[in-house]
Amino acid sequence: MTSLPVIQPPLRSAVPLDQLARRMRLRGESALRPLGLRPRHLVTLSVLQEQGEVTQQALAASLQLDSTNVVGVLNELESDGLVTRRRDANDRRRHIVELTEAGRERLAQAEFALAAVEDDVLRALDPDQRRQLAELLHVAAAGCLAADYAATCLPPHES
Repeated sequence: MTSLPVIQPPLRSAVPLDQLARRMRLRGESALRPLGLRPRHLVTLSVLQEQGEVTQQALAASLQLDSTNVVGVLNELESDGLVTRRRDANDRRRHIVELTEAGRERLAQAEFALAAVEDDVLRALDPDQRRQLAELLHVAAAGCLAADYAATCLPPHES
């Protein structure tokens, strides 16, 4: 059996990252359930809070979901009074989506519940370590997004 050359020993971070992600996801889903939210609802509400009112098509692009899935999520959120949709006055074919006051309140409750989950899951870390972990995860995620964008959205480099 031949062995592959190793330039640098692996950090072996995949397993603990996966364990933390699973624990965070399961506990997060449990914390959101009493609020009538699922993770996809939370992400949608968060994007709407960040971006303000947007077209349904722009929201689908931000969420990286196809329009059929976005319609389903928005139907659920709208039936709970958390978002509103209206026709665009300039283009009646488009819908404008906006977070309602009830949506802002529910999002705040969800963020509070998820902060408690994070405190529990990351209890072994002190506040400085938590900040450092968050910063590093944001850098790593941004790097992945940039690489994904470059791989799928930019034209191939021509010599």
